[in-house]
Amino acid sequence: MPATRLFGIGGREMEAAGVSRIAGLDELSVMGGTEVLRRLPGFIRLERRIRRLFVTEDVRLFLPIDYPGLNLRLARSARRQGRRVLYYIAPQVWAWREGRVRNLRRDCDRVLTVLPFEAALLKRYGVRAEFVGHPLLDAPDPPEGGDDDGAAPVSRAAAGARTAGAGRVIGLFPGSRAQEVRYMLPVFAAAARRLARRHPDLDFIIARPPHLPESLYAEAGFPTAGAGEATARSWAALTKSGTITLELALAGVPMVVGYRMGRVEWAIGRRLVRVPSIVLVNLVAEAPVVPELLQDGLTVGQAAEALELLLAEEAPARREMLRGFNVVRERLGKPGCSARAAEHAIELLAGSQPGRAPDAAC
Repeated sequence: MPATRLFGIGGREMEAAGVSRIAGLDELSVMGGTEVLRRLPGFIRLERRIRRLFVTEDVRLFLPIDYPGLNLRLARSARRQGRRVLYYIAPQVWAWREGRVRNLRRDCDRVLTVLPFEAALLKRYGVRAEFVGHPLLDAPDPPEGGDDDGAAPVSRAAAGARTAGAGRVIGLFPGSRAQEVRYMLPVFAAAARRLARRHPDLDFIIARPPHLPESLYAEAGFPTAGAGEATARSWAALTKSGTITLELALAGVPMVVGYRMGRVEWAIGRRLVRVPSIVLVNLVAEAPVVPELLQDGLTVGQAAEALELLLAEEAPARREMLRGFNVVRERLGKPGCSARAAEHAIELLAGSQPGRAPDAAC
């Protein structure tokens, strides 16, 4: 559909793919209620801008991706104007704020899920939902073939990077938001220094997203790299929760998950979240594959000790975790998620006005 015009919020890769950017991802990157309130005027202006765009560009398909705080309101607006809505990467209503599922049923033509258990849950509430697989499986060098002992599949690039040097590399993944890094990195770095004293052969690397300044990581005292490089080089990892845990699992990198936030946000979150684990790997596997250290449980000592159990190649904890990663990969479906999502969009666009060529998508 080369004549279709695309508008949206995204990063440089989305822009390179042909999307005219309304705003960058960094403008939406916030954590915690205080930060949201501080930047609320900017969010309101952005929302108004997008609503105007629906009309001025005669948008026929709205394709919200995750980020329910903004996107559910925009979906409601698009629906009222008679525009098609395809929600891709469904909001995690299974984790908290289950009431949002009513909005999905009311305002979305279809909802595409990337976690295997989500579609069945949403369908029980009357949402037109379909599991399309996970986009991580569409990576250029996807994970392939595990070993006979059930170790997780590892891409050729990652395996080569891990065996190229004499020392083992421990990856630190403190997050993609500045607030997350400030909360997590001091503990992660202190745990790394404690491990370094016990195991002088270890090297450490911090995953730094390109939109965050190098100065944010200076006090940690370890080199930084992009998340892809850090993942490929890591023998084990200390990471925050989120999609990065699935990326590490697919790359065959054993991990310990730690998470910490402001005490007020944590107290509120504990009352809202209704899942047995905040780690996507554990939720997909339906088992405690990965240890998680949360809030006050995320201490330097606990993190170092949990990581130490994963260092030896034949360590039981490491081998068991790698077997669990195989289960995760099987349950995430088959490659082709992005193509399947695009087909849904094309189908909805083609039916937006019978007899008229699709014009614009947002």
